[in-house]
Amino acid sequence: MTRLRVLVVEDSLTVRRRLVDVLNSAHDLEVVGEAADGKRALELCIALRPDVITLDMMLPVMSGLAATEYIMAHCPTPILVVSASTNRGELFKTYEALAAGAVDVLEKPRGDEPEGVWERGFLGAVRLVARIRVITHPRARLAMLGRARGLDEGPALRRTGDVRVVALGASTGGPGAIVEILRGLPVSFPLPILLVLHIGEPFGAAFVDWLDGQTARRVVTPRDGEPFASAGGRVVMAPPGLHLSVDAGRLRLTREPERHSCRPSVDVLFESVAREFGAAGAACLLTGMGKDGALGMLAVRRAGGATFAQDEATSVVYGMPREAVSLGAAERVLALPEIAGALAALANGGQP
Repeated sequence: MTRLRVLVVEDSLTVRRRLVDVLNSAHDLEVVGEAADGKRALELCIALRPDVITLDMMLPVMSGLAATEYIMAHCPTPILVVSASTNRGELFKTYEALAAGAVDVLEKPRGDEPEGVWERGFLGAVRLVARIRVITHPRARLAMLGRARGLDEGPALRRTGDVRVVALGASTGGPGAIVEILRGLPVSFPLPILLVLHIGEPFGAAFVDWLDGQTARRVVTPRDGEPFASAGGRVVMAPPGLHLSVDAGRLRLTREPERHSCRPSVDVLFESVAREFGAAGAACLLTGMGKDGALGMLAVRRAGGATFAQDEATSVVYGMPREAVSLGAAERVLALPEIAGALAALANGGQP
């Protein structure tokens, strides 16, 4: 049986030894190299061509973020960020790495976990990340893609009524896609954007603050029960561990059961948009693993709303969008660079 080849990048010798021991204890994994700084990580990545890299963010010589950007540009390899979640600066670097092409993030062991729990989660994350297809120069490749491709290649979508809200859902690969879309929207874009991103609680707390700094558009987490009208022109993101929905003109945060093992769930948001806004709602499902959001998008389309799914070529993981397409839920399948323009057209009454 062929084993997955892992490169471990961590400056702390104690932590690195633990990671290596855990990886080598698995019959299907093999540590082929170790690096204590980002520069050495690049050298080993090019020389060894590992199947997956575990990468710390705070590294000497070259930071984990700089290493991620170089690796994804010159030696594309699936990267699992293994980092602390207690330092705000490190959290922001982690978000930057995810936007630059790292696949996923896992919190470093704190030392108080029940025996074997962190280790099992670590091994599972490494195996999962190793399966992800990654691309060279993600943003450059996106920029070169042609015009949007859709199930219906006809003229731009046109609506008889005004669109009042846009709902976005994303998972693996989502941070980079979300930033790309928000930066592509015109400054005058008037519609509220409701956002669900699958990101673990240890790392989700500061994500809104980071995203708020990436564009001129204000990004906030709502209070349960605040009027939907207060969301105008802003990005309203579900906080970690809480579903976001709209009900009777108010934004709602709930701890109802998980959907597809997710809370927040894209399906919960999209279904509420279908109920609350009907044809005046729009839903867009971005890159991500699993199928959360597909049924919710179908509900939006059946209610007469506009629905878009990110295409396979520009998705880090074509899981959630694929499910939506297979259900017939996506009115259009768009390359990532085309999504902002499609949303702007909706805000303009469907005119391109």
